[in-house]
Amino acid sequence: MTAPVKSPVSFRVSVVRLPKKGMPVSLDAGPEQLAALAREHHLLEAKRFHADLVVSPWKRDGVAVSGMVEGDIVQECVVTLEPIEAHVEENISAVFVPEGSKLGRFEAASGGEMVLDPDGPDMPESFSGTAIDVGALAEEFFALGIDPYPRKQGIEMPTMADAGESDRPLGTLAEKLAALKRKS
Repeated sequence: MTAPVKSPVSFRVSVVRLPKKGMPVSLDAGPEQLAALAREHHLLEAKRFHADLVVSPWKRDGVAVSGMVEGDIVQECVVTLEPIEAHVEENISAVFVPEGSKLGRFEAASGGEMVLDPDGPDMPESFSGTAIDVGALAEEFFALGIDPYPRKQGIEMPTMADAGESDRPLGTLAEKLAALKRKS
């Protein structure tokens, strides 16, 4: 079993004694961290990474993390391969409970059916020990905001018709198969 990969912007926060109003956490990535983020997320460059978070107690022994992560990145256009600058901005909302906590268990509805609301809150994540890596959490949400197929403005993907191919699906192959069938 391999050890989990540490986030380039890892920042562990002790959750032993959190203020009721929450503890603010602000993260800014340095040059080395930005270079590591660019490598990790296959970017040409990560220019800025900033997260403003609040770590608060949740119910009896859980922890809620909320806030925002934003950054400026440079990606490669999937059509022209030219560099494209983009801004990433994502809201962060997550709940953590200690391993084995009753708050982390899912109670099945009567009849053993599992009912999930796609628009509802996520299930709490479990953590062990006395700290949570809020930097890694911010990086996860940052990654969600990165466009997986960036295109330069005004550029469209070429279609098969643009490449001179027949509009009929499998046109050439279908014709060759029909000709083979006639010969036999």
